[in-house]
Amino acid sequence: MPNLAGIEHNPPLYNSGIGLYLHVPFCETKCPYCDFNTYAGIEDQIPGYVDAVENELRDWGNLLSHPPVRTIFLGGGTPSYLPPDDIKSILTTIGQSYGIDERAEITMECNPGDVTPERAASWIDSGVNRISMGAQSFDDGLLKLLGRRHSAAEARTAFKTLRGAGFSNQSLDLMYGLPHQTLVQWTDSLDSTLELEPDHISLYGLQIEDGTPLQVDVAKGRYPVPDDDLAADMYEAAQSKLGENGFAQYEISNWSKAGMESQHNLIYWRNEPYLGVGPGAHSWLAGSRFANLKSPRRYVAILGKGASDAGERDPGEPDPVTAMRMPAGPVEQVNVTTPAIDVAETMMMGMRLNEGVSMARFKTRFKAKLSDVFPDEIERLLEIGLIEVTDDAVRLSDRGFLLGNEVFAEFIGDE
Repeated sequence: MPNLAGIEHNPPLYNSGIGLYLHVPFCETKCPYCDFNTYAGIEDQIPGYVDAVENELRDWGNLLSHPPVRTIFLGGGTPSYLPPDDIKSILTTIGQSYGIDERAEITMECNPGDVTPERAASWIDSGVNRISMGAQSFDDGLLKLLGRRHSAAEARTAFKTLRGAGFSNQSLDLMYGLPHQTLVQWTDSLDSTLELEPDHISLYGLQIEDGTPLQVDVAKGRYPVPDDDLAADMYEAAQSKLGENGFAQYEISNWSKAGMESQHNLIYWRNEPYLGVGPGAHSWLAGSRFANLKSPRRYVAILGKGASDAGERDPGEPDPVTAMRMPAGPVEQVNVTTPAIDVAETMMMGMRLNEGVSMARFKTRFKAKLSDVFPDEIERLLEIGLIEVTDDAVRLSDRGFLLGNEVFAEFIGDE
């Protein structure tokens, strides 16, 4: 058990800068493996959603006294499925309600099938400066299995169109460990990815999530149960191939060219403050983790009729999170953190990074040495070769990258 004596609870302050996540719950089609808060066939709700999310952005901006924003991430769902004018309107509202850092990374997820030269130019004009594109595979058979609405050729064309429009920071997502996927198919997809010369690559092992159509198909024997050993071989093959081609792995699932790491995701992994807006969006702010209600229709009903009464907060008024709780706002679930929870989450997320958990940053935040809080855990993990300890940090070993969950479990206490 961790030694929490003397630990101070110092949640990061939002007035020093936050990451801003905006959840877009719309998809043209929903992939059978997806368990995110996304919906197909509700395009009629898009106009109301845009009004509602802009109202939520204004309300939070007022309540938080217009904090500086270091990164913006439009995720989903499929943000690129929104009309381009809606993307521009949302980003304009953010600019009016927050102090956007002039160097802010502004990322939008996109589906290859949504990319046209006109849309790409509009996204750049709106202020988007980074694209994260879900290619998932460059094998048409596997794309069909995944329920994707693009072909491998369309993904290549979309990537080149975005580059031609002026995007100089592009990330590609791939998935491995798929039903019937071979090691050769996987390395072929990696080769196709490298030929496009992206700036960043994210690799995700398939997870069979409860309640998804894919989980039903696996349970009924239509698809095989994922082969963990083969997935591990694919992961190690990717580590080798990407390293040989100039990509540095900086997180368990992410590789980048020098200086092109995802700044928004680094905020998550370093357990720094972020605000999530939109249906089902999650936040870590003001000492609380909280989440909005999931239903787009209910979300619009609360926020879509014009800006709420949320104004500049006076001293002595309820804290911002309380002010945005239902029924007045969209926040449905709030978990106030404790020192034990904050320490555990800092370790669990920070250990995902190649840099590991900084001893200096840990001491500044918790007023205690990392080695004093987790002496037994660190000793055990060192003995079995899953971590390394340097003068500056505690980090995963090469073997630890394959067994990360075992490492994270060591740092989670009873809370």
